[in-house]
Amino acid sequence: MSAEGYDGYEGLNRLVLDRAGQAEAFDAIGDRYDEVFPHKEGQLAAGAWLAAGLPPGSRVLDAGCGTGVPTARQLAEAGHKVVGVDLSPTMVGLARENVPKGEFHRLDVAALGDGRLGGPASFDGAVAFFSLLMLPRGEIPYALRSLHTLLRPGGLLALSMVEADLDDCAIPFLGDTIRVSGYLRDDLRQVVHDAGFEVTGEDSYAYAPASTDLPPEIQLFLHLRRA
Repeated sequence: MSAEGYDGYEGLNRLVLDRAGQAEAFDAIGDRYDEVFPHKEGQLAAGAWLAAGLPPGSRVLDAGCGTGVPTARQLAEAGHKVVGVDLSPTMVGLARENVPKGEFHRLDVAALGDGRLGGPASFDGAVAFFSLLMLPRGEIPYALRSLHTLLRPGGLLALSMVEADLDDCAIPFLGDTIRVSGYLRDDLRQVVHDAGFEVTGEDSYAYAPASTDLPPEIQLFLHLRRA
């Protein structure tokens, strides 16, 4: 679904309301999140790529900032001006504590294009680490187009997703249930290309949370440039 056609999407309010349960799941885990999901080598590497590739003092959006650790802190320590958003009010509060130099707001990543963060070309760079996978596939292209609009021409985006052929599937999550989506890597490349991004680099990592005995998932990290 194109960004231009999304304003008339009657399911938007229903989907945003449905994700109230997503926020509650992350509220419940709170500051245990970084303990349950340690060893973020891929995220740190992608954050370092973004921080080094931007002009000094760039304005950077962290879409789905979580606790602010490690990414918002990493970008702020590199001298960039970080604006973070998250659906969970608990995560937003923790991010404000962990990264006092940042600016953080409660906002659904599905609503990035509503103007609250600024108009077109308001940001030099952005990250979306495992936040778009919380959306149904029908919303992910719109969120990517919103990020495209918010970035200046040539702006950089670090994106991560779990490699999986899933669309809005319910999965157990630390005693709660959340809904997630994913793509196989060739499909993900096509989705970001269709949203107006050029893939300039790619990494993948096998990762298992500390709280599970399940086989590792494959995390995909794409380095993107607004075409």
